[in-house]
Amino acid sequence: MSATAVHSLWTTAATAADPIAKIDAPKIEYGQLSPTLIVIGAAIVGILVEAFVPRRSRYYAQMFVSVVALIAAFAAVVALAAGGYGTTKAGIVAMGAVAVDGPALFLQGTILLASLVGLFTFAERRLDPAAHGNRVDSFAAQAAAVPGSESEQKAVKAGFTTTEVFPLLLFAVAGMLVFPAANDLLTLFVALEVFSLPLYLLCALARRKRLMSQEAAVKYFLLGAFASAFTLFGIALLYGYAGSMSYGTIAQVVDGTVQNVTPALADTMGNDALLLVGSALVVMGLLFKVGAVPFHMWTPDVYQGAPTPVTGFMAAATKVAAFGALLRILYVVLPGLRWDWRPVMWAVAIVTMLAGAIVAITQTDIKRLLAYSSIAHAGFILAGVIATTPDGISSVLFYLAAYSFVTIGAFAVVTLVRDAGGEATHLSKWAGLGRRSPLVAAVFAVFLLAFAGIPLTSGFSGKFAVFKAAAEGGAAPLVVIGVISSAIAAFFYIRVIVLMFFSEPRPEGPTVAVPSPLTMTAIGVGVAVTVVLGVAPQYFLDLAGQAGVFVR
Repeated sequence: MSATAVHSLWTTAATAADPIAKIDAPKIEYGQLSPTLIVIGAAIVGILVEAFVPRRSRYYAQMFVSVVALIAAFAAVVALAAGGYGTTKAGIVAMGAVAVDGPALFLQGTILLASLVGLFTFAERRLDPAAHGNRVDSFAAQAAAVPGSESEQKAVKAGFTTTEVFPLLLFAVAGMLVFPAANDLLTLFVALEVFSLPLYLLCALARRKRLMSQEAAVKYFLLGAFASAFTLFGIALLYGYAGSMSYGTIAQVVDGTVQNVTPALADTMGNDALLLVGSALVVMGLLFKVGAVPFHMWTPDVYQGAPTPVTGFMAAATKVAAFGALLRILYVVLPGLRWDWRPVMWAVAIVTMLAGAIVAITQTDIKRLLAYSSIAHAGFILAGVIATTPDGISSVLFYLAAYSFVTIGAFAVVTLVRDAGGEATHLSKWAGLGRRSPLVAAVFAVFLLAFAGIPLTSGFSGKFAVFKAAAEGGAAPLVVIGVISSAIAAFFYIRVIVLMFFSEPRPEGPTVAVPSPLTMTAIGVGVAVTVVLGVAPQYFLDLAGQAGVFVR
């Protein structure tokens, strides 16, 4: 057959079916995606700063770009919310990839504010004594240098600093902004990788205890890669089941309300194994990110090994993003599977609350203690997720907002207590801290009381909202177990307070470093949010209530 004949056959076939006659240009609503676009743009500017700005000016340039970007992105979120995009104008944008609705905007605002406060702890440069006349921060002088090697010593002597942490933080934030707003499974997975990869790197960059930091990063990377693989496999199975990546379409196929069923779709729709296994794998990947038992094993090691500012940022912002995505998957994609996933989530919530609270009692390191505390909190938040009512959504949103600032504040205080080897994280070294530095101990006690859920702190308001929603949603036994877990958890929080205020300080004990205004601001914001949300939570509960409706 001649070439012309083949060509004419091909063109005839194309015009007959005419599938590629007109490819529509993608329609992107830039205004509604502006918070994410601002942060990504600033992250790219940060990379250019690393390439072109002289080394001595980079810290200030990066700091300026990051702060301006996070404030501008938060202003964009507020503008969208004020424009009604959280309520009446809520909708699906970017050709069905992203949802702009109340929960998305509320969680994005929380992530941006928490990241801004976390950024201040990243930029702190007064806690360690100056090295060779240069101020140093919490991060390695040169990330590529082997710990303890000659090249590392030269980098410290030359006063190098790893200012790449600022664009890495911004890329992580950009992924976190998309994650709870993703409206199809592919966007969800891309967002997951965009925020996970910078976190793996940030965990490896501690200036002190470099080997421990690198070990934490490797553990996080390996376990995170497994979790991502499970998620991706689950996405493939759900696509095989519903023939679509879109949340709305999958939900319709699950409910059986889908229009125009093709024979191929009819075959896969009948196969519940694809749906159940796929859903389980996707949810498992999200439970890994929130640190729920039995997917929690990375949490204590990574929290302990990572630089403390990174731990604080990660503990707060990752939880907000991951719970947002989990809520959207369960409430938007799988409401038709409620009878299947609720019993499993009951079990996960109960085990998470109890394991987090009980294992925390045995910890001797303050960062590991806070890690197990965060696992217990993941269990408490899951109680709100299980409620499957609008109150359940709003109570989870409120809890996440309250929890994130307490967490960053608590880890910021941990950076202040230091001895010759850097941060003094062993609990025995905190004995008598209340006599040596009453203000720091008092502030830390406020955060611990908030974690314990004592009245007049944000922790109490959050727990009360979540447990109330769970009880009204028919999960009263879960609330009883939650209250018991809270009582167990209160024991080890109060034990730390007793250790600080009622023990004799050791003569060789740690000193409390005087921070710059940056860390003071981070701690101050944490205390303010803890007190305000504890004493007068109603406005914020109403705000979360208005934001508690997902667009489908």
